[in-house]
Amino acid sequence: MKELERDLGLPSVLAISIGAMIGSGIFILPALALEIAGPAVVLAYLLAGLLVVPAALSKSEMATAMPEAGGTYIYIERGMGPLLGTVAGVGTWFSLSFKGALALVGGVPYLLLLFDLPLKPVALGLAAVLILVNLVGAKQTGRLQVAIVVVMLAALGWFAAGSAPAVQSANYVDFFGSGFGGLLAATGLVFVSYAGVTKVASIAEEVEDPGRNIPLGILGSLAFTTVLYVAIVAVLVGITDPGSVAGSLTPVAVAAEVTLGEAGVVAVILAAILALVSTANAGILSSSRYPFAMSRDKLAPPSLSGVSDRFGTPVTSITLTGVVLLALIAFVPILEIAKLASAFQIIVFALINVAVVAFREGNADYDPEFTSPLYPWMQIFGAITGVLLLTQMGAVALLGALVITVGSVVWYFVYVRPRVRREGVATDAIRRQVGRNALADVESAATEDTHEVLVALTKAVGAERERSLVALAADVVRPHDGRVVVVRFEEIPDQAPLTENATVQSAADRTFEARVEALGAEFDVAVEADEVVSHDTKHAVVNFADHHGMDAILAEHEPLRLRSRLLGDPVDWVVRHASCDVFLVDNVGYDAPTHVALSGDGGPYDSRAVALADAVATANDGRISLWYPDDGGTDRHSRTMDDYQSELSSLLSVPVRSETLRTDGGNLASPDLLVRTGADHRLRNALFDDRPTVPSPGCTTVTVYPQADRRPPFARQLLERFVF
Repeated sequence: MKELERDLGLPSVLAISIGAMIGSGIFILPALALEIAGPAVVLAYLLAGLLVVPAALSKSEMATAMPEAGGTYIYIERGMGPLLGTVAGVGTWFSLSFKGALALVGGVPYLLLLFDLPLKPVALGLAAVLILVNLVGAKQTGRLQVAIVVVMLAALGWFAAGSAPAVQSANYVDFFGSGFGGLLAATGLVFVSYAGVTKVASIAEEVEDPGRNIPLGILGSLAFTTVLYVAIVAVLVGITDPGSVAGSLTPVAVAAEVTLGEAGVVAVILAAILALVSTANAGILSSSRYPFAMSRDKLAPPSLSGVSDRFGTPVTSITLTGVVLLALIAFVPILEIAKLASAFQIIVFALINVAVVAFREGNADYDPEFTSPLYPWMQIFGAITGVLLLTQMGAVALLGALVITVGSVVWYFVYVRPRVRREGVATDAIRRQVGRNALADVESAATEDTHEVLVALTKAVGAERERSLVALAADVVRPHDGRVVVVRFEEIPDQAPLTENATVQSAADRTFEARVEALGAEFDVAVEADEVVSHDTKHAVVNFADHHGMDAILAEHEPLRLRSRLLGDPVDWVVRHASCDVFLVDNVGYDAPTHVALSGDGGPYDSRAVALADAVATANDGRISLWYPDDGGTDRHSRTMDDYQSELSSLLSVPVRSETLRTDGGNLASPDLLVRTGADHRLRNALFDDRPTVPSPGCTTVTVYPQADRRPPFARQLLERFVF
């Protein structure tokens, strides 16, 4: 690849950034903001400039870490992933389209001061010409842009300096008459005035010494433009009769006429037309590149990245942008265009702040030359104030932002997700933190001894299966010199009273007790046997475990039948109401298992399941296989999972091997025992047995349900399912 020559110094960076900002923010918006906030519009411009600082710092940092051609969309997509990248790409595209429409709708009235023409037809005509210019590939030259900036600054400087002596202090009376709400609403409206401050980051690859010149250029131009805006708006308010400029389509020209006469008006008109046409053209050029870039990243149809053989321009992308621009000019009032432009710019700047946090926390290769001060508080402040400003933008702007955001999310799930296997560094940062939390739970569970296990027999299972259940319980309690209590629960109809006769032991009961107690000597653990008669087995099991201080209930799993599906699963009731862990066993025999498989269900391994697998493998001098589903994740996801499983292995007492669990079952070696975690009832479908789907292991399977206070919070479980 050819490299771009780094020949843009600090003066060029300042000129580009200042030129990108000065336009509608000064020639159009003061009159609209005056209607909302009155004289406090001066403070609104200052406040908006200050609230842009976090995004300016964040964008400066990312531009020095990744000084390559690109835009805001690139940073957000790489940092936050395709979902938020889609939202940012669509949002920025609309924001720039709104800004281009605002420049034309707001710029034409200045032209009409010289010519008596209808406003909207002229605006639509100019838009069509600019769209055509972009289609055929005409380019703005750097000299033309510099000339426009010089003319604008000269005209605005003459206006401010020549009008300042005529400022009347009486015009600032009742400065906060519109209240704090009016100030915030006006701040949100004029926020778009500073949207161009980070434009220089898109040409970061051409800036010499980017670690110095990019942040100095962005922050210097922001400071200069903020002071310029505040000075001009303060003069504009101070030299005109209170309320006379509010709502005007040409506020700066009206003000110039008061102090500078006809010559001042002509200068302002010239500067306004040049600035606003330049802004509109740049808006079409920039906004059309977002569908183009998204298409290259497979977030939009391939046709949008097609380049015309004849003109060498992305015709489809420019045409789509042009259609949106023309529709906005034709049908949307100028105030709502301004609000929509600002609303989307606020959203994008908030995402920029969040993206920096994502890069810092989730990407070891992220090494910016310039780092934002006061991290992460600066970014948190920028994101929170952005949300606060959004709430003051009015119903139309909020509804428009919501509709386009929801539409972007729907587009992602319908079109993007089936085609793109990519994620942002933020997802990986969250995944690694989730993994660290899960590993901390495993370390904590290792200190919690399981001394008492209740083997609950709710049906006749035969001597061999009884032995398997007791053997499993014995392996769990043996390291802690614990006790196994084996109880046969008998349920009698509600019509039969629980009399003394119902509790008389039969010969079968005595045989059962003798058989079970003999197992204690065989397994070298304390084993007790008992029988319980009740009208409701599930209540009896939970009550027995609670009254006797059991650490776990171990019982055979019973497949759901129609009655259980309709009236409720008794096992589900036990899981939700037991004050201890519950181990449900699909029992096909248990004989000193040396190969224990621990199956993941798409989230981190549960600490209690890990503890059970480790205890069994340790008791039998065995090993553990970590099974994890292969969902075709990204390389970053695979690396993180490898690191997580490696750290988990170091916490266990036996040899550990990781094995990928393919959907077809793969060729995994058959284990002697499979341990897995049961789903939290809050995440389950009540009509289906939703135990994790794994290949039929051909061995006894234990499904672990941790007691309620050991389960992760519901929000954390959802997060685990989303990122793991």
